[in-house]
Amino acid sequence: MLETVTILHLRGIHMFSKKTVKFLKDLEKNNNRDWFNANKHRYEDDVRSPALEFIEAMGPALHKVSPYFDAKAKKVGGSLMRVYRDTRFGNDKTPYKTNIGIHFRHVRAKDVHAPGFYVHIEPKDVFFGAGIWRPESSSLKAIRTLIDEHPKEWLSIKRKLTARSDFELQGDSLKRAPKGFPIDHPLIEELKRKDFIAVHPLSVSTISEADFPKQIAKLMKASAPLMQFLCTADDLSF
Repeated sequence: MLETVTILHLRGIHMFSKKTVKFLKDLEKNNNRDWFNANKHRYEDDVRSPALEFIEAMGPALHKVSPYFDAKAKKVGGSLMRVYRDTRFGNDKTPYKTNIGIHFRHVRAKDVHAPGFYVHIEPKDVFFGAGIWRPESSSLKAIRTLIDEHPKEWLSIKRKLTARSDFELQGDSLKRAPKGFPIDHPLIEELKRKDFIAVHPLSVSTISEADFPKQIAKLMKASAPLMQFLCTADDLSF
């Protein structure tokens, strides 16, 4: 359970605001370098600075859930994901992301393809996520093996998340049974998963509420059993 001092630490903190959402909407309409450069002060004041304050405030609560996940309040190389899009491989050549992505990764993580807690903010889509997206083949095999070896534990974690905490397991799945598992396996649909992500939707208005960090802290705690299962599969401390 989160200690009282941690809960008090998260009360009454206003970080994001309606200005945050307004900037993201304006960026979506004007996704070009000239506009962004002319409005960079708004990005700093209404997006990046509040995001870094939020990340720093979440550190104690995050470490109460697990000391092995980082809350790095850094402009570059921390928990806040870059606003600049990688346009090399996609058809969309717009230079900027029109959302805020915050990823609290495991300390041993090299990139986003590792267990982590995630906060997503954009004008029409705000949500909290926990899990692992597109894990490497060795990690994916390890997760499937652990589900196969401990089916009751996996189903219990899934049931509590989806029934009691209003999470939904999302992500892509294989069309066929993964190599090494029979097609008639009782948990074949679980084993087909390529992503293991639990998502909890939030209203846009919540980001400017004083207890938004506290809400995220509660969701971290609720999703901790899933994160512990995934870390165990990949031989990571939790």
